[in-house]
Amino acid sequence: MTISKPAHLHLLTAGPNDGGRLDAFLTRRIEALSRSRLKALITGGNVSANGKTILDPSRTVKPGTAYYVAVPAAIPATPLGQEIPLTILFEDADLIVVDKPAGLVVHPAPGNPDRTLVNALIHHCGASLSGIGGVRRPGIVHRLDKDTSGVIVVAKTDRTHEGLAAQFEARTIERTYCALVWGLPNPVAGRITGNIGRNPRNRKKMAVVAHGGRNAATNYKVIRAFGSKAAEIECRLESGRTHQIRVHLAHIGHPVIGDSTYGKRGRALLGPLPHQALHALLLGFIHPISGKKMSFEAESPIYYNDLLRQLEKV
Repeated sequence: MTISKPAHLHLLTAGPNDGGRLDAFLTRRIEALSRSRLKALITGGNVSANGKTILDPSRTVKPGTAYYVAVPAAIPATPLGQEIPLTILFEDADLIVVDKPAGLVVHPAPGNPDRTLVNALIHHCGASLSGIGGVRRPGIVHRLDKDTSGVIVVAKTDRTHEGLAAQFEARTIERTYCALVWGLPNPVAGRITGNIGRNPRNRKKMAVVAHGGRNAATNYKVIRAFGSKAAEIECRLESGRTHQIRVHLAHIGHPVIGDSTYGKRGRALLGPLPHQALHALLLGFIHPISGKKMSFEAESPIYYNDLLRQLEKV
C-alpha cells in the first residue's frame, strides 16, 4: 500500500456470498465512505489484497480474500507556505517567472501533499497569488511535469491569471523545450501530430489515441546528433497536453532519455537515470497588464549538461 501512516486501516474479508465489483463490495462494508470516495482510494493505490495493490474499482471480489483499505489522514484544504529555494527570473506586482528544478512538483496532489512549487510561492509571495486556480493551485496557469525543469510563469492577480490563460488558450504563448532523445529522428525536423488521451491499457499514462483525446502538435528539430544512437532536439509546442512532448517523441520511436514511463531504451549505455532529460528552455508571452512582450530563458541545468558530456563518449 502507498500510505504508510493512514488515519484508518480497514481489514475486510469477503464472505461466501460476496462477489461483484470491488468498489460495490467496499461500499456495502464501509458505511462511512461513499462509493466515489472508495473508487478514488482504489485508483489512488490505497487498497490491496494478498500484498498486491489493486487499482481497478471493477475488480471482481473473491470470497475468502482479505482486502486492506488505507484511508489517508486529512490534509489542509489550503497549502501552507514552506521555505523552499526559488530561482526567480522575473517578478513584479502581477506575476512571477521561476526556473523550476527537476524533481519539484508544481502543486499539491495525491502523493505530493506539500514541498511543492505552490508551497514555496505561498511562502515567498504571501497572500498575493491569484485565486482562480483554486485553493490547491493558487496562481498556477500552466504546469511542468515533476521531473521537467525550466521556465514557468505564475499569476499574482486574477486579472493577470485571466490574461495569461487566454494566451495559452489562443496558443500565442511561445514555448521552447530542449530534450535528449534516443536515436536520430528522420527527418531531422518535422511536426508531430496525434490526439493525446488516456492510454486505454494503462489509465495512469497518456498516449496518442485513434479515438477521442485532444488534438496536439509538436514541432521539433535536431540540434545535435550523437551518431545514430542519440540526439539533442528542440521542441516548440502548438498545444499543451499532459506529457505532450514525451508522448509524441515516444510515438515516433525516439523517447526522451531517462523517461521511465514512455521509454526505457539505452539503459545499458548510460545506466539508470533519475528522470527524463527534458527542459523548458524558453517562455514568451505578452504581459497581461503592461502589454509588453516578454521572453525568459532558463539555462540548461547541471544534470542535462552532464548527460551531454556522457553522450559525447558513447
